Parts: sequence; C-alpha cells; structure tokens
Amino acid sequence: MAYSASSPTSKFVRYRQEQLDLQASKDVAASKRATYELSLMENSCFIELNGIIHHYHDSGPRDAKEVVVLIHGWDCWWMWWHHVIKSLNEKGLRTISYDMRGHGWSDNDPKNHYHIDFFAHDLRELVSKLELKRFHIAAFSFGPFIALDYARSNPGLIRSMTFFNFGLLPNNAFISAVSNNIITFVFNNLLRKLTWWFPAYVYARLVLAKNPVPHHDILIAFNSLGLCAPDAISQTTCQITAFEITESVPDMVRAADAPILFVAGQGDAIMTCKNTKKLVEITNKGTYVEVPHCGHLITVELPDTAAKLILGQVKAYPCT
Repeated sequence: MAYSASSPTSKFVRYRQEQLDLQASKDVAASKRATYELSLMENSCFIELNGIIHHYHDSGPRDAKEVVVLIHGWDCWWMWWHHVIKSLNEKGLRTISYDMRGHGWSDNDPKNHYHIDFFAHDLRELVSKLELKRFHIAAFSFGPFIALDYARSNPGLIRSMTFFNFGLLPNNAFISAVSNNIITFVFNNLLRKLTWWFPAYVYARLVLAKNPVPHHDILIAFNSLGLCAPDAISQTTCQITAFEITESVPDMVRAADAPILFVAGQGDAIMTCKNTKKLVEITNKGTYVEVPHCGHLITVELPDTAAKLILGQVKAYPCT
C-alpha cells in the first residue's frame, strides 16, 4: 500500500457495535443479518482522502487482473452494491466500493463541501493511494457524475464504465427550482426523520422500484438515510437539478475516453429510458441496454443482472 491506514470512523464503530448487539440477541433473523454484515466489515478499510477519513470495502483477489471501482448513488452508501460485489468476486474480479464523503461510514466534511468536483478529487486520491493502474468503473444514479468528472481530468486510466439509471434530464429554471425544493424536503424533512423502515419502503416501491426487495436489503437502504449528512443531500440535490450541470452532461460524456455502457430500467420514473437513450443518441457515444421490469434501483432490484452487465463490459474491454 502507498498510504498509512486510518482508524475506523465513529460511524463505523457505532454501526459495528449495533451489529454485535444484534448478533447476540434472541432475534434469530436479526442475528443472522448481523453476522452477515459483520463478515462484510472484515474487508472494510479506512483512508484519508483530501483531509477526510473515507471508508472503502476492498474484496476479491488482490492480484486480480481486473479491478472494478463501484460508485454509489445519491443518498446511498457502498452496501447497496453488496450482492454485485459477491457476484464479481466469485468471477475473480477485485472490487473496491467506497463511501463518498458524508455518506455511509465515511466522515462528514467539517467544511460542508459536497460538490461533484470534491467527490471527483476524492476518487482521484483513492485511485492514487491504492496504486490502481488500469481499472473499470460501475456507477449508479448520481455516481456517473463523479465518474465523468474524474474521467475528464484523468484520461487513460479507466478501461470501461457501466452507468446504471443515468441520462439526460430535461431542465429549465422552473424545473430546477421546484425539483430542488421538493427533493430536499422529502429526503431531509420527511424520510430522514422516520424511525421505522416501512413508510420509506412504501415510498420506494411506489416511486423508485418495480420489484420487491428482500427485508435485509430494505434495512440496508433505510440505514443509508441516517448515515448521510443532511448538507450532502441539499448540496448534491442543488447540483443535479442545476441547469448548468444538466446542460454539461453531454460534453462530459463526449470527453470521456473510456467506453460507456448505459443501462436503463424500463420502469424507471426518475431517469427514464427515453432520457438515457437520448443522451446516447446526442453524444453518439456509448452503448445502451434496457432492462425489462426494473425501476431506478437496479443494484437492489436485480443485482444479478447488474453484475452480469458489469462483467460483460470487463470482458469486452480487459485491462490486460
């Protein structure tokens, strides 16, 4: 390693203790879930990136020829990828799934800098400190913004990219203002204050997902709400709904030197197939795949499908 490992964050320590308590409880199902999550934590690492301690999960063969960096979405965390990680590791790939600053088990930024360029700088330092020479990226929802910003400034490193539920959103001054206010209110003032997972799941099934999700994955998704800094929600929402950001997406795609696979869920009401396909068509770059009966949350709705699509990109554009 080219860096000194950091101590676990307080968020990680608290979460781990919660799992240890559940593991020792008389609730058999909860104990089983906790045992599984504690096993995942054995591959958790901590690293200082731009002055902030970040968590990343590093699993699979350390000498693997192919490495996939997994970038989570808006208001999510690394564990949204846990099924995908297992599948890719079983195929001999090394996976590195990290929490952005202010998300998951990574520390919050005391200066409250939660902009796309800061996230991209963190990714650059992570790649540098882990001494990754060539690698693949898979990113979901908000994650492609980070990947594209990084790729624009770091050509030649990324072998391929797979983007899930990402496209060209229609926008204007009115849409930008209304969307920003509504999204921030729903997540920071409603969903984040819930103490029971069921109302959040009902919202997700009505708005985001087309497939039922196992109870454990529902809890994992619900936990991401409490682990995400409120300022990260408000600032990233402001960015992804800003007219100048949405207008810059085609240029960001054109500037990327890695082949891109755009994956759209047929039933995605947030980032519709039409919007994803439109981005591919106007940039004349990338390939497009439409997944039947899938909403906006493919990594938890259809993780096997997501893993197969990533693996297909890796095989099509190997690092060796």
